[in-house]
This record gives sequence, C-alpha cells and structure tokens, in this order.
Amino acid sequence: MSGGEPIVEDKKTGDPLWIDLREITLRYVLPVSGVKRFFEGLKEGKLLATRCPKCGAKFFPPQPDCPECGSSEVEWFETSGEGVLLSYTVINVKPESFSKYPDYIVGVARLDDGVNVIAWVRDAEPGSLRRGMRVRVESEKREDGSYSYYIKPAVSP
Repeated sequence: MSGGEPIVEDKKTGDPLWIDLREITLRYVLPVSGVKRFFEGLKEGKLLATRCPKCGAKFFPPQPDCPECGSSEVEWFETSGEGVLLSYTVINVKPESFSKYPDYIVGVARLDDGVNVIAWVRDAEPGSLRRGMRVRVESEKREDGSYSYYIKPAVSP
C-alpha cells in the first residue's frame, strides 16, 4: 500500500489493484415455485427428486426443467433415501458464514435410485466413515425452523 491507500500490485501483470477493506453481507432471495414440492417433502420426511420422461435423466436437487434436453415436463419421485457413501471430507477451514460451527463433514452419497446427494454428514466421526459404506439421507428440522437433509450412516439391523 502506498500513501495509506489500499492499493497493491498484481503479481502477474504489475497492474495496481484496489483492495476494499469493508465487509459485505449478501442475502440471496431465490424463487422456488418450480421446486416448492421438494421443501414440502422435507417437512414430511421425504426426499424428492425429479426425472425427465423424455431423456430419463434424474436430478437431485430437483429441477423444474430438464437441463439435459430442455423438457419442461419433469416427473417427481420419492427416493429411497438409501445408498452408499462415495466420498467425504472434514471441513476445518470454514467460510465466515459457517465459522460458528465446529469442524464438520461433507459427503457425497449415491442413492440406490441413481441420484447423487451432497450434504453434511451427521451422527458419525471421520474415523468411522468408509467409502462404499451404506448410508441414509434424512430430512431434519434445523434450529431456525427450516428443514434440510443430511447424510447419516445406515443403521445395521
């Protein structure tokens, strides 16, 4: 910085760059009328996805239109909620908006219905997780009253 201004030199081009020192809070408002049924399903303990009857593609999270072929006639279906853990990672360095949370695990599960789900992994320690292990995806009411879904190890009979 020169002369008290927040200006630095770009290491690649040598051009001056302005660094703003103010924090910005963003709030997103997204229309969800085309997938409102998904959120209603979570309240009922159901994990819903969509399928395109034209090309057969399946989508989770659900899509109101098929991004593969452009059809606007998707079908809703309830997933089994059961599948296998494909991958996971422990998040130690968090974005500011998640800094209040202790370290957490994010995983990817492939459900038996053929859809992939990325979500927080609950009720498990990192050392107990294995790729290929059976998992369930369940909805749960959050502290703020909204519903979300989580990956959890399947309960052995």
